[in-house]
Amino acid sequence: MPVAKGEPLDPAATRARILDTASRVFYERGTLAVGVNELAAEAGVSKVTLYRHFDSKEALVAAFLRRRSDRVSAWLREVSARPELSPTERILALFDALGAWFAEPAFAGCALVNGAVEARGVHSEARAIAAWHLERHLALLRELTGDAEALARQLLVLVEGATTVAFVRGDPGAAADARAVAALLLG
Repeated sequence: MPVAKGEPLDPAATRARILDTASRVFYERGTLAVGVNELAAEAGVSKVTLYRHFDSKEALVAAFLRRRSDRVSAWLREVSARPELSPTERILALFDALGAWFAEPAFAGCALVNGAVEARGVHSEARAIAAWHLERHLALLRELTGDAEALARQLLVLVEGATTVAFVRGDPGAAADARAVAALLLG
């Protein structure tokens, strides 16, 4: 939406609108399927304006992935921080929350893993951001397991595996399956 004559420009609002639009469209359709022209049109800005705020599509994808990681990481920390739960229940609550997410109609898998796969490059920024995202998950799981590295890594595989299975198979029950295995691991 162009700025009306005499109206002040708000670069921060424009940047946020572009990123909000990209976040929605990239998550729904993937980063490869959406071109810059389409993103600019959806955000109501010119291509030049989009590039003024993000110097490349890769930079916009990176901003989307970082934002998504921040959002998901905060959500999982919140889910696992409920003081009324025992340490084991805090971990299992993660899988319950994942199950609710997997059942949402708009669920399209893990945006970070999807972005890394779509980037295809071993040295891509998207892959580096996805690795950082998984490290954030692993750090949370280490905290929840009392720094039990092997157990935290096994739980990470369950979280990410359940997310992939839920998306690829369209099976929200993958969270309950992963929760059952986690319960066994936690003894």
